[in-house]
Amino acid sequence: MNDREGNAAMESARSGQGAPDGVVQLYQSGIDHMRAGRSLEAQLSCEQALALDPDHADTLHLMGLLCIHTGQFDHAVEWLSRAIRREPKPLYLTTLGTALLQQGRGAEAIKVFEKAIELKPDNAELWRNLGLALAELRRNHEAILSFQHALELEPSWDTANKAAALLHQAARFEDALIYFNLCDELKPDNVQTLGLRAETLQRLRRYEEALGDLERVHLLDPTHADSCSQMGNCLAALDRCEEALSWYDKAFALRDKHALRNKAVALEQLGRFDQAIAAYRQAIAEDPDDASAEWNLALLQLLTGDFEAGWAGREAARWKIPVLVEGYPRLSRPIWQGAEPIDGKTILVCPDEGLGDVIQFVRYVPMLAARGARVILIVQDELFPLLSRLPGITRCLPRSATTVPPYDLHCPLTSLPLAFGTRLDTIPTEASYLPAPAPDRVKAWEQRLGSHDRLRVGLVWSGNPRHPRDRSRSMPFRTMARILDADATFVSLQKDPRAEDRPALLERTDVIDLTAHLTDFVETAALVSCLDLVISVDTSVTHLSAALGRPTWTLLPYAPDYRWLLGREDSPWYPSMRLFRQDERRDYAHVIEHVSAELAKCAHSREEFRSKAGDGR
Repeated sequence: MNDREGNAAMESARSGQGAPDGVVQLYQSGIDHMRAGRSLEAQLSCEQALALDPDHADTLHLMGLLCIHTGQFDHAVEWLSRAIRREPKPLYLTTLGTALLQQGRGAEAIKVFEKAIELKPDNAELWRNLGLALAELRRNHEAILSFQHALELEPSWDTANKAAALLHQAARFEDALIYFNLCDELKPDNVQTLGLRAETLQRLRRYEEALGDLERVHLLDPTHADSCSQMGNCLAALDRCEEALSWYDKAFALRDKHALRNKAVALEQLGRFDQAIAAYRQAIAEDPDDASAEWNLALLQLLTGDFEAGWAGREAARWKIPVLVEGYPRLSRPIWQGAEPIDGKTILVCPDEGLGDVIQFVRYVPMLAARGARVILIVQDELFPLLSRLPGITRCLPRSATTVPPYDLHCPLTSLPLAFGTRLDTIPTEASYLPAPAPDRVKAWEQRLGSHDRLRVGLVWSGNPRHPRDRSRSMPFRTMARILDADATFVSLQKDPRAEDRPALLERTDVIDLTAHLTDFVETAALVSCLDLVISVDTSVTHLSAALGRPTWTLLPYAPDYRWLLGREDSPWYPSMRLFRQDERRDYAHVIEHVSAELAKCAHSREEFRSKAGDGR
């Protein structure tokens, strides 16, 4: 018998006033036997007590507990129901709810737990029991509310921990942090609490605070491998990759199987690419099932120009990574890998990564049509209005479409470079391959922008905040604002600026902000077509601008995404693009200084710049 059952029985014993002495003594004997693990003797005592008083509620309840203990849940429900009919105590109801849960009768169990609370609404344990039952049925939102109410009545580490865990699972990290903090107050220096709070702080990008918790974990348990790995991750997120390496080494020595992969990522961020490749290969040798290491290695091979190994490795790894597999439609027909003739065949091309990837690789779709294929293109809903007029497609569908037309083969959009055997010197490099915006939309934007007596420059300074490398890709608006002294008209292309950027953006009345009119990518394309230059960090807008053939300056972190390669100022993917890279300082301030100087030259010779860009206006 566990402590909970024993405590429940003792509570019944204390409340068993008014029964004949013989019944009470037999009942107490049953409790003693149950606590000592003598179930058969306990049952005999209960049967003797019930022979004297068949309606003795506490003994009926004890019989229910004994049946639960021996796994006889049907009998437990019968005994407990009899006890409740005799005397509907919250304790009896709670035990009945437990038996019903064990039978898989969750909805009934919840009603029983709720009835117990009606009888004793100020009992924290009853609210906690309801929360546990709701959580078991995956009714997590209601479970959280029950745990929160229990904590208002009585602080408890276990209840706070349950609430925090469910909130963390629901990605409500700010709320989860409140309860992890309470856990730390109630039970300081608990390794579980500190580790989970550190993970929550990392999700909130509060890396310095997370480091504090992880240091405490390491002091409490130097053999805790995960905390060493998380220390490395926090330091890497803070651009302290050199310090992170030693923590990954400690984690690997403690047999953390992901430590080598994480170390390789840090080496890559440090620009030590040969060492990173070696670390990825070692990680794969240690754990052949580490698909993330395979994926990262393939992207690094692409970054360093090894397209043959990179495209093949990327394709092999992508089908092993759950988030990529789950994001791709479940299709029954074969995948096209480039060798099979497609003349007269219908091929379904589907997006498998982000918006920028679709814009970059949709260039291959007309090449499929040139081989005689009928191409059905599926794209994200945001891109559908723009790409529905793409040359070479038979039909374009938004990803939200509920049915897929008949097809013979399918191919992920980002697998097309492999299917076409793309190498550095065979990248399709059309200056502009997207449909031109409708003239009436371009005219509407020209009217909104007004006079065009200076260079018009579009600006984007931050990307998706949920991107894993957002910290290195994005910059504050105040950093970008250093270029605003140039003799140019600046136009914001930044949708949904971050809260910390809004005050500084509002101060700059010299930045035209008409982003409220950017309702889809067609509108953005029309606006970009009215600009002389787009300056952007690595986002979908930089792909859109360059794919339209517009002059585009892309600002890159020290360790950029694979598509931008290394050590070059141009992009083989986009003839109209110029790349501005961070150096070893990993600081956008120096990049902006370079951009400012180059922009000043362009503004000074505006007509020459526009002429080189092919602008006939």
